[in-house]
Amino acid sequence: MTIILDAMGSDAYPEPELKAAVIVRKTLGEEITLVGKREILDVRFKELFPNEKPLHIVDAPDIVEMTDKPVESARKKPNNSMAVGLNLVKNGEGEAFVTAGNTGAAYFNAVTTLRRMERISRPALASIIPVYHSKAVFVDTGANADCRPEFLLEFAVMGSVYAEKAFDITSPKVGLLSNGEEAGKGNQLVKDAYPLLKNSGLNFYGNTEPKEVYAGNVNVVVTDGFTGNIFIKTSEAVGRLITNVLKEEISSSFMSKIGYLFAKPSFGALKKMMDPAEVGAGLLLGVNGLVFIGHGKSDAYALVSAIKLARRTIDAGLLNAMKEEIQAKLAA
Repeated sequence: MTIILDAMGSDAYPEPELKAAVIVRKTLGEEITLVGKREILDVRFKELFPNEKPLHIVDAPDIVEMTDKPVESARKKPNNSMAVGLNLVKNGEGEAFVTAGNTGAAYFNAVTTLRRMERISRPALASIIPVYHSKAVFVDTGANADCRPEFLLEFAVMGSVYAEKAFDITSPKVGLLSNGEEAGKGNQLVKDAYPLLKNSGLNFYGNTEPKEVYAGNVNVVVTDGFTGNIFIKTSEAVGRLITNVLKEEISSSFMSKIGYLFAKPSFGALKKMMDPAEVGAGLLLGVNGLVFIGHGKSDAYALVSAIKLARRTIDAGLLNAMKEEIQAKLAA
């Protein structure tokens, strides 16, 4: 059993994927199965690693580009690397699928190939975000722009299991993202979802503002995919802004440069905490398989991080635990 890596996913494919597979082999002792157009992979691999033993490659002649429409690409390119890789997982030839490709296409292929878990209306994308002295699971971050209240309950159940298995947290605290802490605040979706979460049997913290998220007050944050995607993108943009301003200020004077030398370890720790590449990918919750979707700009380091996350969730038995919790908390 192995982890399947989409070799044609990232913007710079297949170089980051090939490098990641070699790094994982050398540092973790694990062989990754690459799925992609063999004629491209063989040539590029020999150019990059002329003395390295071959990687395990499964041929997938079709390539889904970032500009492709999900449904159309699946129909016109049935042997694309996502479809082939996900079928390996479905047939028990892989434990997880990792891609840095088109998010919509990955979602569509995963749902059509692996199918939704029983009692799950909408699979959701869960990201791991840095918070004060910890990390939190944020769901949904872009799979479902429009949601009903019961969808948020499903997200909360799945996100809670993910937080428990990924971070070894007993009874994770679940927060409902809102513009106010008090019950009754928020738009109609938040108001209608609140009683469902409160009566769910989960460790429901209540309405949660962004400041409470980053203070580390909750382990799981639940919202619709439209709001969640904007939240994540805004957070990443602010992180880059802080980093860029710090670089400029450090270079602005001799004394700033001297001060930086003393504070360099702290700046390094901050940069590492805020870097999305440290996590590598979000997990698509609610399908019958482990599907990790990274950013198109992922480099080899980010893909290695995604593979490590995949291995951790596999070893933690996330999939079976999630199915059990869904049956317990989402009774028909």
